Amino acid sequence: MFSKSNLQDSPFMVFAQIVTFGLDTDHFVSNALVSAFANSGFMLSAHQVFDQSSSKDVVAWTALINGYVKNDCPSKAIKCFLDMRSTGTRIDGVTIVSILRAAAMVGDAYFGKWVHGFYVLAGRVELDSYICSALVDMYFKCGHCDDAWEVFDEMPYRNVVSWTTVIAGYVQCNKFQDAQRVFSDMMLTNIMPNEFTLTSVLSACAHTGALDQGRLVHQYIECNKVKLNSALGTALVDMYAKCGCIGEAVRVFENLLIKDVYTWTAMINGLAVHGDALGALNIFSCMLRNCIQPNEVTFIGVLSACSHGGFVEEGKRLFESMSKVYHLKPNMDHYGCMVDLLGRAGHLEDAKKIIDNMPMKPSPGVLGALFGACMIHKAFEMGECIGNNLINLQPNHSGRYALLANLYSMCRNWEAASQVRKFMKGVQVEKTPGYSWIEVNGLIHEFKAFDHSHNESSGVYSILDNLILQLNLAGQVLDCEDLNILGSNTGEG
Repeated sequence: MFSKSNLQDSPFMVFAQIVTFGLDTDHFVSNALVSAFANSGFMLSAHQVFDQSSSKDVVAWTALINGYVKNDCPSKAIKCFLDMRSTGTRIDGVTIVSILRAAAMVGDAYFGKWVHGFYVLAGRVELDSYICSALVDMYFKCGHCDDAWEVFDEMPYRNVVSWTTVIAGYVQCNKFQDAQRVFSDMMLTNIMPNEFTLTSVLSACAHTGALDQGRLVHQYIECNKVKLNSALGTALVDMYAKCGCIGEAVRVFENLLIKDVYTWTAMINGLAVHGDALGALNIFSCMLRNCIQPNEVTFIGVLSACSHGGFVEEGKRLFESMSKVYHLKPNMDHYGCMVDLLGRAGHLEDAKKIIDNMPMKPSPGVLGALFGACMIHKAFEMGECIGNNLINLQPNHSGRYALLANLYSMCRNWEAASQVRKFMKGVQVEKTPGYSWIEVNGLIHEFKAFDHSHNESSGVYSILDNLILQLNLAGQVLDCEDLNILGSNTGEG
């Protein structure tokens, strides 16, 4: 009846008419008012009407709970639900859907499992597709992927919403290959994916570099004349950019009729990652001319572009404009971009000043950016100090020890490099193996450092050995970092 997009005074205007005609004591009218105020964001008024109601049934309680959920107050929704139980009011499936959404929002898997067991498994409410989808969504948002899949697997009827919930859930949990697998299973049924389904699977393709599957999804969109809204268009741009096809990303972007800040940002970030700093900055300028207000993520893209392009002064100007012009507060990522920008350009002292003057404690990522700059510009004294700080911050992070040891090796301080590696072994820090994925003929292959389980591993290692031999024959001198990388891939050291 009412929503936040409607005239904000609408519930109050109706309420005034209700009081005038003496309908404020009517049970059904009272419930409708609770829902109207809650849906319009006036939770205090909704609660006042609820408190004054002479008969608080399941509809009134559920309207209040759902209002708290819609207005991002999940803890209050859960408290309201517990108050409802204490009164002995009957709880139905609509209530369960709302309270499962609240459990998902706060990430309370224990409470969600209790609701699942006490009301659903015990048969106190009748299981339907809405409750199943809410359960799947709750488990995924709480990080319990196996429980989510178990609920989905036992669903008697699956519609596009339930399939999409699973695909989106796997994407949220960074299980991108599982998301692609479920989408493939869905396409074998007679259920047609919607814009939300396609957006989620394109996101999964972007993260795994599954270009072939991403192109098939794009082809499906065109063949079935699926309307490209801003979210789906953004997902396509992002997929092509992250899969290395920046030209196709640009073509999709240029043909989109609807572009919001997320679409422009995806294009800017894509160009920045591909090293086209000028292209990224030009898109940013075009975005401003189209009166699109940039957000925090947009500035990460343009600052990264300045870093890769060596545009120090432009980067400084943009960083200052965040707060002065666009009223955006720089966060850790923006400071990291500035440190990277100044560090790459050799302004190491300026980069250190940025870190010293940050309003928050620098993260290991920010310090790592300056450490990387020290490696590039052979500022070994500053690099040693930062490297030790990183080890103190993350004593169980194997990469921090490796970086410091590499720095010592670069300045030929072999004894110090050896001491770092011995210390790493002494505190029993194990090196985390690296993973990589590659798509060949539509099939995604996963490789792990020091792992020989893949059926093509012997051929891969043989080619790497030949590459090292060819480099040696060509007189190419590999530094210690190159040898570490190739050694880990070939299983040596």
